[in-house]
Amino acid sequence: MKKLLIGCMAAVAALTVFSGCEQDKVTYSGANYLMFSDTLYTYAVQETNEIFNVPVAATVAANYDRTFAVEVIDRESNAVEGKHYKLLSNTVTIKAGERVANLQVQGMYDSMEITDSLGFSLRLVVPEEDRWDIYGTGAKVVMQKILPFDIQEFTGWCKVTSSYLSSDYYPKKTDIRLVKSDVVEGKENTIAIHGLYFDGYDTEITFNREDVLEPLVEMEEHMCATTAEAFNTIHGDGKLLMSQPAAYTSFYSTNETFIMQYVTLSVNNKDGSLYGIVGTFINIIEWISDAEAEKLKEQGY
Repeated sequence: MKKLLIGCMAAVAALTVFSGCEQDKVTYSGANYLMFSDTLYTYAVQETNEIFNVPVAATVAANYDRTFAVEVIDRESNAVEGKHYKLLSNTVTIKAGERVANLQVQGMYDSMEITDSLGFSLRLVVPEEDRWDIYGTGAKVVMQKILPFDIQEFTGWCKVTSSYLSSDYYPKKTDIRLVKSDVVEGKENTIAIHGLYFDGYDTEITFNREDVLEPLVEMEEHMCATTAEAFNTIHGDGKLLMSQPAAYTSFYSTNETFIMQYVTLSVNNKDGSLYGIVGTFINIIEWISDAEAEKLKEQGY
């Protein structure tokens, strides 16, 4: 994606040079160009139908208001204007003395399905002399429907599918585990999964709610079994530890009520130094109904 500020600096050398106690400021003095600030935008469409902004920028400020039209390119869009979204205006105005303005768009939550992948293409209608060929005048907007977060949806029965359960390391040789979870009192947005790999051990997972488009989960290192339970013998200090590696992204979905989590299993020595790493595994934790849980119980899970 092409960022306006970086592009301008690279293309026209808009630099500020410092020399000794004097400063000579070199500023962009070329033509005026109009463009979208980026070429791709992704927005969450939530039940409150918030308005989101698509920024438009100019390379230079003017001493007068500049108003120009924005058009939707239907052949490059699968979202339908008036059904999946609406432009609050087909024009955008950059005010005198300013270089940025926003095109306002509102997603239409009730008209979208959670499985939809919808987007639309926009084009600024500006005079040819105001177009910068290396950037163009177009942008793509992608919309993702996000169901509201309710931590209670992540409680109750859940089934765990894990590359650890299907590995040679796991002694019980099963493809899934049926476990339960509940809310951890006193800890915000945190649940405890009981017996994720082995009975008698809780795994606390926290939902990061800072950005709905980056629904991350976090977990502190904790004991998930003894090495005797895991390997039928004692290694190191006898504790099998589970942690969440920073190198991989672990996330949750409110749309489909699941967590996909990377975990690393390890064992320490009695002095706290590392004894050894078992490996890094993938967990998929899916919440299911009581009826689904009963069927799994009948199958021996």
